[in-house]
Amino acid sequence: MLPKFNALTDEQVEAIHEHSMRLLEEVGIDFLYEPALEIFRANGQRVEGDRVFLDRKFVEEQIKKAPSQFTLHARNPENNLVCGGDNIIFMPGYGVSFIYEADGSRRDSVMEDYDNFVKLAGASDNLHMTGGNIADLSDVPDEIRHLKMLYSSIKNSDKCFMGSASNRERAEDVIEMASILFGGRDAIKEKPAIICLINSITPLKFDDYMAGSLMAYAEAGQPVVIAALVMAGSTGPASIAGSLSVQNAEVLAGIALAQCVNPGTPVVYASSSAITDMKTGALSIGNPECALFTAACAQMGRHYGLPTRSGGGLTDSKVVDAQAGYESMMTLLNAGVTGINYVLHTAGILEGYMAMSYEKFVVDDEIAGMVLRYLRGIDFSEDAFAFDVIKKVGPGEHFLAQKHTRKYYPIELRDPELSDRLPHNQWANERLDTLQRAKKQWQEVLANYEPPELDPAVDEALQKFMEKRTAELKK
Repeated sequence: MLPKFNALTDEQVEAIHEHSMRLLEEVGIDFLYEPALEIFRANGQRVEGDRVFLDRKFVEEQIKKAPSQFTLHARNPENNLVCGGDNIIFMPGYGVSFIYEADGSRRDSVMEDYDNFVKLAGASDNLHMTGGNIADLSDVPDEIRHLKMLYSSIKNSDKCFMGSASNRERAEDVIEMASILFGGRDAIKEKPAIICLINSITPLKFDDYMAGSLMAYAEAGQPVVIAALVMAGSTGPASIAGSLSVQNAEVLAGIALAQCVNPGTPVVYASSSAITDMKTGALSIGNPECALFTAACAQMGRHYGLPTRSGGGLTDSKVVDAQAGYESMMTLLNAGVTGINYVLHTAGILEGYMAMSYEKFVVDDEIAGMVLRYLRGIDFSEDAFAFDVIKKVGPGEHFLAQKHTRKYYPIELRDPELSDRLPHNQWANERLDTLQRAKKQWQEVLANYEPPELDPAVDEALQKFMEKRTAELKK
């Protein structure tokens, strides 16, 4: 892997830490969940109403309890993932309400879209996970969406997946379904199998849904991604340094809670922060400031010895156009070169975090493949220098017929899946642009995709659990 790019000096990293500690000690952070408040009280922290004031030494001690990396287990062990170190994990978009069609029209996302995106991620050589709440389900009742989404992730792929964090009860359902799949709660505690996204409410707050979910996953020994989404200029200061101190304080508070619940709980230090567009008041994510938040996240995570997460192929565009391309390449490549370990929203995102597109998914998958190749760097082995081959070929000749070329071509020279490299006379036969090629590609992938076989007994047990919970939740 290539060396990591650092956007901050060591002094700037320490300054962020210092200002965050002051915020936690002097301003405090709200937890709107009584069991969380009880845990902080039991650990000697000052609690006034919903406000918790966290002592610097206490926070720093809790951070040290979290592992620097962990393994996330898939039902196919070949798809297990190590989160941390030099590893990078790509997965699709998350939590969108809308789908953009190739013609630019927008509609509500439905269950079929969720299934399709899981299959596309399952078929991809560049996406390592199928994700979690890839798309909201407008055609499924809210109280059972988490069951349907998780079952789709289990049934349609044998890669790792994420679980719901919409409240504690639903988190417990996810943990139970994972237990059925992997052989019991003790099994997943020994070999973590689900990971969830916990989002603070900026500035300086965790609601009962997120705090409850965090505690449920931590108790079960499952990894948690603890993220802050600061909108610089609205929910955070317009100065990036100020917003970074708020983000850091929120993430560290969540980490402290997870470690109090279950010391050693795997956590991922995460940022989804960006800026407020001052013309509209809306969140904007396809910009260099967002990339700077990502770079800072990577360094702060390394400072604390923790795996990190950021966004990936991010754009504010509403269509799969040049803007979508240049913004997504900037943000995804930035996540790679700065050393982010866990990249949510790698593929499919349009319109901020609001929408997905099948065509954008395919474009981003191509970008992800390019980024992975770039991160692999250059082979400097003696054989790769090819001195004897160069000597044999000599001046003015070519290397096309050499064994060395046949050996290194598939290793060193990435073959694109979407990008056009045809001579003009061949391209002119169909004249397909990127959007058209992407549409053709995702349709072919879905037409030919066969989900990995799931043990019939496990499948039956999962469906019985879902039926039981659906009946209970609809009462």
